[in-house]
Amino acid sequence: MKRLSIIVPVYNVEKYLGKCLDSLLNQDIPTDKYEIIIINDGSTDGSLVIAKSYINLYSNIKLISQENKGTGAARNTGIQEAEGKSLIFVDSDDYLESNVLLPLINKMERENLDILRFNYQNVNEQYKVFQPNRTIKPFVNYSDCVTDGLTFLTERLGYACYAWQFMIRAELLLQSQNQFENEIYFEDTEWTPRILAQAKRVTSVDTIIYNYLMRQGSIMQSIDDTKSRKLLNDKLLLIDAMLEQQNRQADKRWYQGMISATVISLLSYVALNFYDERATYLSALKEKEILPLSNYHCTFRNQVRIFFINFSPTFYCWLINRKNK
Repeated sequence: MKRLSIIVPVYNVEKYLGKCLDSLLNQDIPTDKYEIIIINDGSTDGSLVIAKSYINLYSNIKLISQENKGTGAARNTGIQEAEGKSLIFVDSDDYLESNVLLPLINKMERENLDILRFNYQNVNEQYKVFQPNRTIKPFVNYSDCVTDGLTFLTERLGYACYAWQFMIRAELLLQSQNQFENEIYFEDTEWTPRILAQAKRVTSVDTIIYNYLMRQGSIMQSIDDTKSRKLLNDKLLLIDAMLEQQNRQADKRWYQGMISATVISLLSYVALNFYDERATYLSALKEKEILPLSNYHCTFRNQVRIFFINFSPTFYCWLINRKNK
C-alpha cells in the first residue's frame, strides 16, 4: 500500500499546473511509495495536454478526466481512486515546498494520527511571499500536542478552513459523511468541522509546507453579478450548515464564532454591492435567529463589527455603505 496520495483538482490552470506538479515530484519520498492523482475537471484550456505530458514521464501520476463538477466533486473522485494510507489535497495553482512530505508522513504513522495540520504562506503571481492584512492577527494555535478533533476545532483551528492544510488518514475520508459538498463556494469551510468532529487524534506542525497563490482570475478574485449572488446564497447555506453541525456538539463556541465571521462577511458584501436589496438578506438572517452574534476568538476589529451588528444589522449595513461612498 502506498504511504500517501496527493489529490490535485485541475480546471483551466495551464499557466500554473507545471509548477504545481514539479513541486509534488520534488519530494523526499520514493516514487513507488506515493501517488499524484490529477482530476481534470472539464478543463477547456491546455491543462489536459500538460497533465498528459506528465503521466507519460512519471509512473506515480494518475490522470482522471470528468465533466466540470467543481472542486468538491473533483476531490471526492480523487478520494475514491486513492490508494495511499494518508491523503493531502493540493490546488493546481498552488505548490509545495521541496522535500517536506516525508517528515509529515512519518509523524502521521509514528503518532497514529487521524489528521495533521501544517502551516502555509501566501504568494503572489511573481511567487513572492506576502502577508495580506498583516495587522490583523486571527486566533490560531499550532501546538504539537495531540488532541481529539473537537478540542482541536474549538481551541486551535481559528476560522481559516482550508482542506489543503491537512494530511488525513484515508480511512476517515472514505466514510461518505466526510466527503465534500458539491457545487458550493465554501466547501472547505463546510467540510473542515465535519471531518474534525470524526477525528480522534489531531495535531499540528508549525512548518511552512504549502504555498497558496493569491491570483487574479481565481473563483474568489473574479466575481460577476451571477457569481456574487451565488456567493451570498452560499454564505446563507454555510450558516445553515454551521447551525446543523453545532446542534450535534456540546461545545458550540467554534460554530458560533464561524457564524459570526460569515455574517460579518455577508452583510459587508451586501452593504457594498447589493445595498438596495439589503432587506432580502436581512430578512433571511433574521429567520435563522442567530443574534446576538458570538465574539469567540474574533479579532478586535471583528468584535467591533459584531457590536454594531448585534445592535442593529440594518444600521451596520448603512454604516458600511456610507463609509465606503
